[in-house]
Amino acid sequence: MDPKSVPDFDDLPKVEGQPQGCAWGVFDKDGRKDVFGTLNFLTPEIVAAAAAEVKDGISISLNWPLNGIKFPFPHRKAPAHRPKTLQGLGIDAEGWDDELEFNTQYSSQWDSLCHVTKDGTTYNGHKPTQAGLEVTSTAENTLPTIDHWHSRGAVVGRGVLIDFKRYYEETTGKPYNPLEGHRITTEEVEAVAKRQGVEFKYGDILIIRTGYTEILEAPTPEMFAMFANATLSGMHGTTETARWAWNHRFAAVAGDAHAFEALPALKPDGTPGGITDLVLHSWFLNHFGMPIGELWDLKALSEYAKKTGKYSFLLTSVPLNHPGLVASPPNAVALF
Repeated sequence: MDPKSVPDFDDLPKVEGQPQGCAWGVFDKDGRKDVFGTLNFLTPEIVAAAAAEVKDGISISLNWPLNGIKFPFPHRKAPAHRPKTLQGLGIDAEGWDDELEFNTQYSSQWDSLCHVTKDGTTYNGHKPTQAGLEVTSTAENTLPTIDHWHSRGAVVGRGVLIDFKRYYEETTGKPYNPLEGHRITTEEVEAVAKRQGVEFKYGDILIIRTGYTEILEAPTPEMFAMFANATLSGMHGTTETARWAWNHRFAAVAGDAHAFEALPALKPDGTPGGITDLVLHSWFLNHFGMPIGELWDLKALSEYAKKTGKYSFLLTSVPLNHPGLVASPPNAVALF
């Protein structure tokens, strides 16, 4: 869908029982409930324009190791890698297979539009259930999960890096610590973009670097103590941030932060809240259908962007293709 044909946040049609700015129904077609959300902004014209970003022949992986977190992580199971000999599998040959078990939210990931629900409902009025997510084929799957992305060629578009860590350090002369819980405002994002010489375009995939995964690779005891406070930097979780993101018609957002938005979440009165108070997760995933990428590895991307002065690139992302996936490693690559 041409992003220019979609109303701004304040002009979106009212959806009964939902706040102004809810985009349910905007992408529906031929009487069918949409499952792609803002990935619909990645039109052939926008993808073709993004391909023109490739000039240097350089590709950079944005994928943190699946076992990147080296300490016990609450609620999420660490990966288990089990190499298997072919003989052990009953195959009369020499060689190896392997099995891999992991939680799709443990390392670099996309959150699908089923990740967050309210009153049992997610994007576009879909209602995920255990049985619904255990489908065995995408053809039978009516929920807005990641396997559907493959029917539209996965995710290919123009990525834009907002290197907030570098911007902060260069403009203040101080080191930036993503464990201090800085809430990055839209005004700051615009300031970084201006300094980098980047202009946002409709259909862009916004990527924000805080340096979080870099700290987790070699945490000190002091950092462990700070991590326990759960004050983690990211975008400021407000309705104003959501309005700004929708009005820029981003196809998706991602970053190296723990939750893309800052933690802890804030309640409407400004006091610290819990997981259910994550404003951008609710707006982006539930109301807009805008995928969120978390824990991406952005260090090498930052270094190349700084070296070349080029902060936009062709982004490709081919997540796992399994029916009903709520999240997946992004398998993302930036091409210059």
